[in-house]
Amino acid sequence: MLKQQLQLKLAQRLSPQQIQLMKLIQLSTLEFEQQLQNEIEENPALMTGKEEKTEQQQEDDYSEHEQIDTQDIDIDAYLSDDEIPAYRLNTNNYSADEEEKSTPITGGISFHETLVAQVSSLMLETEEEELVIFLIGSLDESGYLRRSMDDLLDDLAFTQGVVIETTALEMLLKKVQMLDPPGVGARDLQECLSIQLHRKKPTVAIRTAQKIIDQGFAFFAKKHFSKLIEKLDLDENLLKEGLTEIEKLNPKPGGAMSGIFQNTHIVPDFHLSIENGEIQVSINRRNAPELHVSNGYQEMLKGYKSAPKKNKAQKEAVQFIKQKLDAAQWYIDAIQQRYQTLERTIKAIVGYQEGYFLTGDEQQLKPMILKDIADEIGMDISTVSRVANSKYIDTPYGTKLLKSFFSEAMTNADGEEVSTLEIKKILRTLIENEDKRKPLADNALADALNEKGYKVARRTVAKYREQMNFPVARLRKEL
Repeated sequence: MLKQQLQLKLAQRLSPQQIQLMKLIQLSTLEFEQQLQNEIEENPALMTGKEEKTEQQQEDDYSEHEQIDTQDIDIDAYLSDDEIPAYRLNTNNYSADEEEKSTPITGGISFHETLVAQVSSLMLETEEEELVIFLIGSLDESGYLRRSMDDLLDDLAFTQGVVIETTALEMLLKKVQMLDPPGVGARDLQECLSIQLHRKKPTVAIRTAQKIIDQGFAFFAKKHFSKLIEKLDLDENLLKEGLTEIEKLNPKPGGAMSGIFQNTHIVPDFHLSIENGEIQVSINRRNAPELHVSNGYQEMLKGYKSAPKKNKAQKEAVQFIKQKLDAAQWYIDAIQQRYQTLERTIKAIVGYQEGYFLTGDEQQLKPMILKDIADEIGMDISTVSRVANSKYIDTPYGTKLLKSFFSEAMTNADGEEVSTLEIKKILRTLIENEDKRKPLADNALADALNEKGYKVARRTVAKYREQMNFPVARLRKEL
């Protein structure tokens, strides 16, 4: 109860405008283009300067490159306290996931989009449907929900202004787990396999597989088959049948679907080039027109204000006009703030990692955490995280996710600070080149790194290995 009260208190610190701005900052280029188009279609007071002109639209004749002065219209001056537009009091449940987001792609439908398309089949209330879409947006590319319920509840409170019970969110997660492909929405491998098995026809072999996963997963993961036979009261043939069914399951349901779209490619949010030895970086503003507030709507408002008497229909009309003008002006300002935030963040990241961007040498990557950039640009860590987790940069060395440039620091044998990215690269090479008949245990990998001058503990090796999705040595063994 105390936690819920705290979440509500924190949520009240953010205005709806701030929440909407954070969502705009988080959007990828493709997502922003779609959101921008939706806003233009929904708000007739928002003009691009490219609309087809009619006789009634001549007064809205703006140059494509001309920007209206924001001082021309003072929204707060004519909006009274009891005339706050409805859009200020509502929010879109757009995922604020700080882990993996759906990869921005072209030429096909993304994994997350295929899940969202299925939501209508769940027959949910509007509020529940929005929360289910939030959960879908929080899934990583493998289809897993890696974030804790506490993190998700905090995210909802901070960015959506929504406070709900943990049990209610878990019930909605069960709804996500009903979607295809089977196994999506799981929080770990055991739950992923269990979901898939419980959606199959319950044959003897399937029931055995369910028992293995649900009741004996620890023994299964360690390949302690004799202990499984004893614990679950199975004979060897039943065990083999159950294991055969488990082998047919998909441990990465999201990853399997991503393979469908092999001809798609990432649309970068930033472009970086080297000109005369200097770094040039810019924001990808493709398909983003200059926006203006409609002159026609402003004239309509002035005409209403000058009318000596106003009937009910006129009052309703002017309220509609004021809401649209307010929304249009705010949206124009918010887009400008989005671009300013992206520009400050990318310049700080590129400046911090200048050595890498000038050479492409990964050994030049410096240890860098979110706080380093947040402190430099004077913004919250959460803002930097939203940019880093969802944005890509096109460089002469390939298109990279900004998140990949962040890492912690470690000290090598010479007392120099090195990035954990450098250590992970060496660790990957060691594992890929090991004798698969005798794979290296974590302590052996730690010894090999120490010989190369990197003082890394066994538990740290285990952490890095798991982050790179390498299993323990016994599971890497091949005959």
